[in-house]
Amino acid sequence: MFSNADLLGSRIRNYGRMFERRVVFNLGVTYQTPREKLIKIPTIIRETVEAQASTRFDRSHFKAYGDFSLNFETVYYVLVPDYNTYMDIQQAINLRTHERFEEEAIEFAYPTQTLRLVREGA
Repeated sequence: MFSNADLLGSRIRNYGRMFERRVVFNLGVTYQTPREKLIKIPTIIRETVEAQASTRFDRSHFKAYGDFSLNFETVYYVLVPDYNTYMDIQQAINLRTHERFEEEAIEFAYPTQTLRLVREGA
């Protein structure tokens, strides 16, 4: 249940009137990824998105240095509002991106820590 103040202060989205879906997704690669491969990643993702029917690519960028990964952000549009279509497209993009990264020997990052032990007197 919402109070009137909460309802008036909220933005309501009418998904029934949606014509397309804006999709933002992020992925991270390891810090050991060579610069020349980092430069290729936005192109790989662009080609992967553009290969899907009913999509419009917007952008893909090396966005940030994360705690354990080099982070990329991608934005594209699914040109139909259907959620299942969006998920089918995102799955195809994820699988193709995974395949291309394997071909290029680009490793996805996962949370890691390096523990450095120093022996006294050494």
